Amino acid sequence: MPRKGMRSLCFSPRTPSFSTSRQSTTADSTASTTNRRRFSQSMIEQTIDAAATIIMKWDADTSAYAKVTSLFYESKREALQFIRSVNELQKTMHLLVSDQDSGSEKLVRAQILMQTAMKRLQKEFYQILSMNRAHLDPESVSTRSSRTSARSSMSDFDDDDEIRTAGDSISEIEEVSSMAMSDLKLIADCMIASGYAKECMHVYKIIRKSIIDEGVYKLGIEKLSSSQVNKMEWDVLDLKIKNWLEAEKISMRTLFTGERILCDQVFATSDLIKESCFTEISKEAAILLFGFPELVAKTKKSSPEKMFRVLDMYSAISEEWKEIETIFSFESTSTVRLQALDSLVRLSESVRSLLMDFESTIQKDSSKTMIPGGGLHPLTISSMNYLTLLADYSNILTDIISDWPPPAKSTLPASFLFGPDSEDSTAPAISVRFAWLILVLLCKLDGKAKHYKDVSLSYLFLANNLQHVISRVRTSNLQYILGEEWITKHEAKVKQFTSNYEPLAWGEVFASLPDNPTAPITAGKAKDCFRKFNASFENAYWKQRSCIVPDSELREEIKASIATKLVTLYRDFYNTQISTVGDERSARLFVRFSPEDIGNYLSDLFYGTVSSGSSSTSSSVSSHHRRQMLRSPLRV
Repeated sequence: MPRKGMRSLCFSPRTPSFSTSRQSTTADSTASTTNRRRFSQSMIEQTIDAAATIIMKWDADTSAYAKVTSLFYESKREALQFIRSVNELQKTMHLLVSDQDSGSEKLVRAQILMQTAMKRLQKEFYQILSMNRAHLDPESVSTRSSRTSARSSMSDFDDDDEIRTAGDSISEIEEVSSMAMSDLKLIADCMIASGYAKECMHVYKIIRKSIIDEGVYKLGIEKLSSSQVNKMEWDVLDLKIKNWLEAEKISMRTLFTGERILCDQVFATSDLIKESCFTEISKEAAILLFGFPELVAKTKKSSPEKMFRVLDMYSAISEEWKEIETIFSFESTSTVRLQALDSLVRLSESVRSLLMDFESTIQKDSSKTMIPGGGLHPLTISSMNYLTLLADYSNILTDIISDWPPPAKSTLPASFLFGPDSEDSTAPAISVRFAWLILVLLCKLDGKAKHYKDVSLSYLFLANNLQHVISRVRTSNLQYILGEEWITKHEAKVKQFTSNYEPLAWGEVFASLPDNPTAPITAGKAKDCFRKFNASFENAYWKQRSCIVPDSELREEIKASIATKLVTLYRDFYNTQISTVGDERSARLFVRFSPEDIGNYLSDLFYGTVSSGSSSTSSSVSSHHRRQMLRSPLRV
């Protein structure tokens, strides 16, 4: 036992020297404790006195100077001393409590001083937040890192003075912003450590929430009900959607990002306080922002432009999704993430519904008016305008319809169900959907072609309209969605239609000439052949002269095909039989056309007034151009 007691005493840090005598050890220990207490009490008094000197100096209730002057703006050195004194006072209070001296006059005095100090710091916190609104606005905070790159880009200026002026301005803004954030953090750390977190948070939330709310208001984001949105004219709603697209971009890049950065820095010592402040400041505004697309998605507006606005909003949210998850990562801001997700779901549902409406509109088109000359049908023009514009959103549409069941082919005529357009099970969902919509259009056009009494004209109508479809596919993103195989397959259909057109339109002309144009025949038969050819060609020419082929390439192909066959055949007959007819006077009576005349007449065919919508257009169009393209008989 003595050995054990001696070891304990020997290794005690509070033992001033080694001793083997229990009696002398107890006496020395008592003396040491007394000395320490005297020293401790002296230090406590000094700490409290020192704190009282600076705290009372800045007590606005007792000092007129302190009432009108800012501690942190007046003297940063004294402000740091104030913070150190408060921190030391806090430690002293803990020491008094741990020594069971909670009822002492020193502790009471320290508590009063602490309350005075916290009142001062709360005021300073408020002043810094208020006076630095311009430097602590979310945009300034979120773009501080970009200012460095801005400074490097000043080399674009030609004048050195301009470079220095711009650089000095940027540095000044950075310095003020950084200093304000540093001061706020100092005060927040001190108040939190002293047990006054609630008071600090209260000031911060009031000031910062007003900034966020003001920012959202200036961006044009307002609280709307579903009924209010439904009652809006499309032009009004369209403007609000355009405004929202800009507001969402600014909100995510500056407003909420800047506020999250500021919260994280000011309250770096406490995750709970950081979360509480950011949530209360930003949650309401963020839910308001991300709730608007859901309201639009639920509207029953039928403007063709709605599809593209819905896709624009879907794109805006999906592109910012990672930032949304990062900025609103707290559990208490999960409702913001859920609202953004709900809007994405509603928007995707709206897109699917609008695609079904588009398909239904094509199928329900009941116009029986025959297009003069077998030209382009307005349904073809408007449908392809719509689809080429949709193709610009292929990435977004891929996400939206990737898990959408393929269309039911039973809605088409039986003749189309098992043709070359049958669905490829390995094709992407977006390719299947676009191919289907074009197939629905082609089926409708096939029905409209049957209204022509002249069968040849019906084939020319089908060739023209399918050629327009292919042309729009080739000059837009549709070519990447549908693929080269689809284009090649449908180009073959165009050739088939033109091949069917030729014998029906020009068959009588070919039939007026003998099978063997160079075989010897009598003069009477030669005259009869020339007479028949003159009549049949004239009749076919005047009939086909009213036909239209808007696509220049197709027009030349059809003319070349007819000319190659007809002019060649007629030239052989003409060169062989012209002398058989008789002298020059007889030739003039029976032979009205030379081979060159036939070629010239054919070259004049298939021109007409072409609809402005028939020309191929680039898939990248402005909003105004897009609106113009959608102003057509087709309404989705």
